[in-house]
Amino acid sequence: MKFIETRGNDGVKPSEVTFSDAILSPSASFGGLYVPKRLPDLDLGFFKEHIDSSYKELCSALFEKFDVDIEGDDLQRALDRYDLFDDPEDPVPLSRIEQDAFVSELWHGPTRAFKDMALQPFGYILSRLAQKRGEKYLIMAATSGDTGPATLESFKDASSVKVVCLYPAGGTSDVQRLQMVTEDAKNEKVIGIRGDFDDAQNALKSLLASESFKESLKRSHTRLSAANSVNFGRIIFQIIYHIYSYLQLVKRKEISMGEPVYLVVPSGNFGNALGGYYAKKMGLPVEKILIASNINNILTDLITEGEYNLGSRTLVQTTSPAMDILKSSNIERILFDKFGGERTKELMESLEREGSYRLSEEELQMLREDFDATFSSDEEGKAVIARYAERGYIMDPHTATCLKAYETLRKKSLKTIIYSTAEWTKFSPTVCEALGHEVESDLEALKWVSEHYGVKVPEMILDLFGKEVVHDTVIDKERIEEEILKFI
Repeated sequence: MKFIETRGNDGVKPSEVTFSDAILSPSASFGGLYVPKRLPDLDLGFFKEHIDSSYKELCSALFEKFDVDIEGDDLQRALDRYDLFDDPEDPVPLSRIEQDAFVSELWHGPTRAFKDMALQPFGYILSRLAQKRGEKYLIMAATSGDTGPATLESFKDASSVKVVCLYPAGGTSDVQRLQMVTEDAKNEKVIGIRGDFDDAQNALKSLLASESFKESLKRSHTRLSAANSVNFGRIIFQIIYHIYSYLQLVKRKEISMGEPVYLVVPSGNFGNALGGYYAKKMGLPVEKILIASNINNILTDLITEGEYNLGSRTLVQTTSPAMDILKSSNIERILFDKFGGERTKELMESLEREGSYRLSEEELQMLREDFDATFSSDEEGKAVIARYAERGYIMDPHTATCLKAYETLRKKSLKTIIYSTAEWTKFSPTVCEALGHEVESDLEALKWVSEHYGVKVPEMILDLFGKEVVHDTVIDKERIEEEILKFI
């Protein structure tokens, strides 16, 4: 399979690239992204064939459909990273929380967040490609809290690879921060920046497109890539769990094969939702994808009104920080799929130049064929956490935003899959507050929730509080390039 560019080709870069080239060099012409030239078709026969397949078997089958240039042995070793999850036979358990609603728990990996689902195998594949080509790579990641720990865990001590992780100082939970700043692998550098996630992501995109930065790296015989979901190597793994969760419902006889379902996805950088969209387009029976945001609800405006306007908003820090984002990168891939490269380039240039764009009424209706959206305040999310805790299910604040979408957006009485992107342990003070108990530290919150609600705190989380802080760099965003080159 070949990959093409969302904003068209500049005449300098190749007009089509392989999967391995797209993940090693994810910056496309005019600052765009790479997407598959054609998505494979999955008919009901494919789903029936894999009703009893393991997660790894399903991954292998999907990669075969995509026909990517990754050798079978390398893919299998990458997929063996799922053996690190709580239950390798079922890395994505499905929990019923309502008669017609099920939570797909994507956080049972090493860093307790859904980013492990893609970054664990992706990290192996990318570092293996670098080794085979005899090349050295700098992998950059910008994080609102979960991409960073998952990237660091995936690439630690990998040969041929160095990693720089940018995070907004003060913009993550304490557990997320500790997962990053206590990482002691010699090939990794963590940098806090004075700013928000959009600042970190903008810096990453700017450096990916910077020829002078690449020239500076070249003097150290180093090439540049990225671990964020601007890299399609992340997205392909985010398609799979949507298919797996659907098949689990069929296997349990909760739905019949071919029966449509709703997917409810926290907004974030939109990679999770994009994976669901691609799965739907490939043939997964999905009625609609319902997008849940916090009060940084710029995506609600886009999906319900057709307007994306940065100028009317200031980023607000909330209790669901992974969604404290105003520029969601993967919307661009949706725009390309719906409207083509010329229109996507026009819209994205308007966003960069004027801070906004507006879809036509016809374009908005095309978008709404697949998506609907709403948002929750912090207080609404805490009320949801408290309500379900009393029923014996503890969820994190991102998952909590999804319940409003489940309750208000469904037009049909269909089974619903809600995607839980992080374990509650990463946001325990918020959970404590929702349950009516004030705490002074994350450690106190973890112990209180565990004791009063009978849920276990993984050792990997508790151990963080005794680890030495290795990375204490916090800088202004203007100094990011200088700091990275010093590390290289």
